[in-house]
Amino acid sequence: MASKRWLLLCLLFPLPFLAIPSKPGRGIRLELTHVDARGSLAGADRVRRAAERSHRRVNGLLAAVTAPSAAPTLRSDGGGAATEAASVHASTATYLVDLAIGTPPVALTAVLDTGSDLIWTQCDAPCRRCFPQLTPLYAPARSATYANVSCGSKLCKPIPSQRPSRCPTPGCAYYFSYGDGSSTDGVLVTDAFTFGSGAAAHILAFGCGTDNLGGTDNSSGLVGMGRGPLSLVSQLGIARFSYCFTPFNDTATSSPLFLGASANLSPAARSTPFVPNPLGPGRQRRRSSSYYYLSLEGITVGDTLLPIDPAVFQLTASGRGGLIIDSGTTFTALEERAFVAPEGRGPEAVDVPRLVFHFDGADMELPRESVVVEDRAAGVACLGMVSARGMSVLGSMQQQNMHVLYDVERGLLSFEPAKCGEL
Repeated sequence: MASKRWLLLCLLFPLPFLAIPSKPGRGIRLELTHVDARGSLAGADRVRRAAERSHRRVNGLLAAVTAPSAAPTLRSDGGGAATEAASVHASTATYLVDLAIGTPPVALTAVLDTGSDLIWTQCDAPCRRCFPQLTPLYAPARSATYANVSCGSKLCKPIPSQRPSRCPTPGCAYYFSYGDGSSTDGVLVTDAFTFGSGAAAHILAFGCGTDNLGGTDNSSGLVGMGRGPLSLVSQLGIARFSYCFTPFNDTATSSPLFLGASANLSPAARSTPFVPNPLGPGRQRRRSSSYYYLSLEGITVGDTLLPIDPAVFQLTASGRGGLIIDSGTTFTALEERAFVAPEGRGPEAVDVPRLVFHFDGADMELPRESVVVEDRAAGVACLGMVSARGMSVLGSMQQQNMHVLYDVERGLLSFEPAKCGEL
C-alpha cells in the first residue's frame, strides 16, 4: 500500500501586500475557476482543505501504478456495466471549467483533470441517484443532437471489458468508482459541446451518469484532459493546449485555458520532453497511460544541488516511479527518498531559498509565491509538500504564475513565467 508523509511548515512574520493589476484577456480562451473561489474558506482553512484534497488526489494517482495485487479490478455488474476503479478522486477538484452541452445548449460546470480521460456529467435520463449541483441536470431527451453510443462502436472500445463479441447491453455502459467512495454509473453517449460564447459546437463522446454518489466540488462532472482516446484533447484532435494558473490566494481572478492554435508561448519559453508511457500490465497501462510524465533529474535549494540519486525520479518499465505534471494536485508530491534529503527539509529562517526543478533540457525556477502559501491578514506563510512512495507529482501550486503548454503533437511540455491574470 502506498504511503506518504506530509510536511506543513508555517512561519509567522509580517508579509507585504502586493497588488497586481488586471486587464482584459486576449485571444480565444476558456476561463478556469479555482474550486475555493465559490466558497467562504480563507487563510489557514483553505490551506488545510488544499492539503486534504491533495492527499486524496495523490492516493488516487498512486493507485493506478501500484502492484497488480493492489491494482484496480474489472468486473461486469448485474446491470452489465463495465466497472473500473478510477485513478483520480471526484472530490479532489482544483480547477473548474464552464461549458455547454446539447442543442439548445445547457450550461454546466465541470472539473478540469489532466490526470484522466473520460468526460462525464450527471444526466436526467432519468437520474436514479444524483448529488446536488448548482446548475440544472443535462437532459438528453431535450437535446436535438443527442445520440447513443453502441457497444460495437469504436468509441466504446476504450471502455474496459466492452467488446463487440460480448456486449452485455445494446449501449456502451460504464461504471467508474473513485477511491473516496464516490462513483458514476451510466452509458456513453454523444452530443454537441460548446466552449465559450460564439464558439463552434463539437460532437463529443461522454459519460451520461444516471447513478452517481459523492460529489465533485460545486460541479456536475469531469473533463478529462489526459493522453487517452476519450479525453477532450484526443477527441478534439488538438495539437496543443495551455493554461496559466493565477495565485493560490487570488480567488477573484480566473485562470485562462487555451485550446489548439490559441495556445502559444514566447520564444524564451523552456521545453522538456514527455517521457514515454510505461508498458506495464493491461489494467495498469490503461490508467497510467493517461498521465503526462516528465523527467526530473535533480532539485536545487538555494545554491545547493541536493544529493538525490537520479534513479529516484526515473520511471520503471513496470510503471512505478517517475514524475507527472497534474492540474488537480495542489501541493507537489516528492518521492520519499528525495523528500528526506537533509538539505531539502525546508527553510529554517524567514528568507525562502530559491527552488529549482531540473528537468531534461529545462530548469524550472520557482518564485517565492510558488513555494509558500501566504495568509497576509494573519501573517502566516506555509510550505506544503507530500512525501510519497511510488510516484512524484508536480502540483498546481508550483505551476502558478506560469504559462504551461502541453504540445501533444511534438511530445513537449513548455513553460515560462507569466502574469496569468493579464493574459
